[in-house]
Amino acid sequence: MEYRFQDYAPTPLLRGHLNLGGANPAGERIEVTSRYFERGGVPCIPVMGEYHFVRDSRENWPEELSKIRAGGVNIVSTYLLWIYHEETEGEFDFTGDRDIRAFVEECQRQGLEVFLRLGPWCHGEVRNGGLPDWLLRKPFKLRDNNPGYMEKARIWYRRVYDEVKGLFYRDGGPVVGIQIENELVNAPEHLLALKKLAREIGFDVPIWTVTGWNSRFGARFPVDEFTPVFGGYADAPWAQTTQELPLCTHHAFNPERNDSAVGMDLIGTTAPDGWRLPYERYPFATCELGGGIQPTHHRRPTISPMDVYAMSLVKLGCGNNLIGYYMYHGGTNKLGKTTLQESKATGYPNDLPILNYDFQAPISQYGEFREQYGLLNLLHLFAQDFGDILAPMEHTAAERFVPETDPDGLRYAMRTDGEGGFVFVNHHQRHLTLTDIENVELRPLNVRFPAFDVRGDAAFILPFNLRLGRELLEWATAQLVCREGGQIIFAAVPGIRPRFKLRGREEVALDGERDQTFSAGAVEIRCVPWDAALRLRRVDGEIRLVDAPAAPDAALTLSDCPEPFTPPYLDELRLAGEREIRWKRLEVAEARGFVTVDVPFDTAQIYADGALAADKFADKLPWRVPASLLYGKVCYLAYTAPWDGAYREP
Repeated sequence: MEYRFQDYAPTPLLRGHLNLGGANPAGERIEVTSRYFERGGVPCIPVMGEYHFVRDSRENWPEELSKIRAGGVNIVSTYLLWIYHEETEGEFDFTGDRDIRAFVEECQRQGLEVFLRLGPWCHGEVRNGGLPDWLLRKPFKLRDNNPGYMEKARIWYRRVYDEVKGLFYRDGGPVVGIQIENELVNAPEHLLALKKLAREIGFDVPIWTVTGWNSRFGARFPVDEFTPVFGGYADAPWAQTTQELPLCTHHAFNPERNDSAVGMDLIGTTAPDGWRLPYERYPFATCELGGGIQPTHHRRPTISPMDVYAMSLVKLGCGNNLIGYYMYHGGTNKLGKTTLQESKATGYPNDLPILNYDFQAPISQYGEFREQYGLLNLLHLFAQDFGDILAPMEHTAAERFVPETDPDGLRYAMRTDGEGGFVFVNHHQRHLTLTDIENVELRPLNVRFPAFDVRGDAAFILPFNLRLGRELLEWATAQLVCREGGQIIFAAVPGIRPRFKLRGREEVALDGERDQTFSAGAVEIRCVPWDAALRLRRVDGEIRLVDAPAAPDAALTLSDCPEPFTPPYLDELRLAGEREIRWKRLEVAEARGFVTVDVPFDTAQIYADGALAADKFADKLPWRVPASLLYGKVCYLAYTAPWDGAYREP
């Protein structure tokens, strides 16, 4: 069956209309057009991953940042969590694990740029959204332009600036962007006041962003001062229901950036007072594509690697030109004078673990890789090497839109400049098995792909009319991944035979099960099996097939024991009500590797020498804990029996 596209309708490209952009000492400029970001005059697609330095140990930063870089990420975004740095008014702490300057400098050593999410309010599932307790007791309104609050914000911004001055892009440093506030979607005057305050203090970056999502009309912000950033999650653990949610809209090729508007095509796009977010002025940029999800006590979804990969691929196909994940690397909350996690006790609608902020992310809170790490890297390598071609291209919809509820239709879209482009296909839907589709014949522009079948869980990108040096690749039924020297590397999509047609040359068909190379004029094309492609990494500027060594499993001994002490965080163990606390003694024989705590529970806490060392709400992922947290210490597990009151995966 033929699958065609709507007519390509180019939109005007705007330049110089935003108060954004800037240069480094070498004269290279970063600019923001209405469609894409530019570096040195060349369109690009940055990849940004969230990693909270304060939710990890300083000694881990170099290794974990190197993992982030190897995953194809080139910008690290990180919240500045005020409560972590000024828990007591006037007593600032930017030392040790809280040393933002040391972290930014380490990012630069690792070849990573930095996006500071400056707040003052951040959310991030932190107590008070990151605002210190003492600030909440002040007599003035928070997140407002009143003098009392703005003076405290000035002090906070000033102290952060003192830590990072000299590290901005203008100085030759890695800090290229700042997000002001978070999820403040109806206060443009305050957002402008915060940006002016930050600039007066000395913050100077090419890219300033704000949250873009809100009601169906979009967030309200000073339109010339920021570019809005968007997100999408495969589930919603903050939803107050414990029932299964409607199917994830982010697995259908709907180009609507503001996900609250999905499915609202029959209602107006302009607010009663005339407001409509002018999307056409900004590139499609994301900061919160869910790299996983953080379970809450009442909702504990488990996100699959394909849930994440398919969502990112769909957004890329819909025009996303800044690929930003939250979280890319999980973390561990610290303990202060209080616990610092979001909880109902602090006025928020959700209870979260005290320490555990693993987020089911591509890199776990303890540095282990999850399968989506390799999957996402396919997109990241593609964005690195072909972003200059893809970024100017615009989303063009399929002839018939297939919604997330349709298991039978082919979900596809393309990005094109009217001459060539890329077809994006997604055959994955969270919580819905899609029907295999036979004899798919794609017809983008004047190109005729050969027929192939789409079976099982699959999501892929196929190029057409792609200029490769002096050669023109008319089409390929394999996923374009990256360049290595003069070699163009593709991945064989599972179930689809890799076939290549270059203009004026005979078609080449490969078997897809072996790593194969062929030459076409001056172009050498290499096609690797899908599983091998998931191991491709750019290391020291070269593409290599890497086997990431798994951390060894350490032996764990668990034995029943009486209560050794009254647990200091009893309330967090008994979130489901008055329940018996059960205990086990934990012993490990070595510090290397990980232990798996294989005990049925609802809530659980591990104490090492009397201090809380790890905790978790039970979901469908195994509980993996570094043996080094337990080795040489007296350790106990306190837990409650399994509870059926929370949502878990069907």
